[in-house]
Amino acid sequence: MTPPAAVIDLTQSGIRAIVFDLDGTLYQSEELGHEIAACADRYIADLKGVTPAEAARLIQATREVLKERTGYSSSLSHACIELGGDLEVLHRRFAADIEPERLVKPDERLVRLLKRLGARHELHLYTNNNCSLSGRIMAALGVADLFRRVFTIEDSWRPKPDRDVLEGILRAIGMTPSQCLFVGDRYDIDLRLPAELGCRVFLTQTVDELLTIESIIT
Repeated sequence: MTPPAAVIDLTQSGIRAIVFDLDGTLYQSEELGHEIAACADRYIADLKGVTPAEAARLIQATREVLKERTGYSSSLSHACIELGGDLEVLHRRFAADIEPERLVKPDERLVRLLKRLGARHELHLYTNNNCSLSGRIMAALGVADLFRRVFTIEDSWRPKPDRDVLEGILRAIGMTPSQCLFVGDRYDIDLRLPAELGCRVFLTQTVDELLTIESIIT
């Protein structure tokens, strides 16, 4: 069962850094999600010599196999790797083919929230997306200059969840797990591992849910 929005009680002090996921967390866009999935379908179709529709079914089936194997939901990145894909090639396609500016619009509520949070906490971003697309999405949202550090797939080419990458991020920002709050829209992918390491976590799947975060951070 998916945990509730506030997965761990945050009504205690000690949070010094907030690490946000990007896609599905700071914004929601079904159209952009469909474009990313369609681009991955075309890549796997070319790789396997099948149609994009067949590739889509193959990716979905692979994600189901990975979930059965691990017990957790699997990301698009992990499915593509399992199918023999190269993440660097895939993300070059994402960067070239996808135009987030058409589909992502600024939300002043989000901008104001991040500015308020940034006045009291270090803000960082950790995403499975690439540098180019992430930067363009953040620019479209109007939040590109509000994060102290941005960690993308290009830093390691090892997608979430990855313990070594996560521990490296904690070292890079100079924080212990108990000083960090991780915010994401997918518990298994964005939050489960931070929670296991001792970070506090917040599950949000809409901007309206995200806006409640201030009520549980002192």
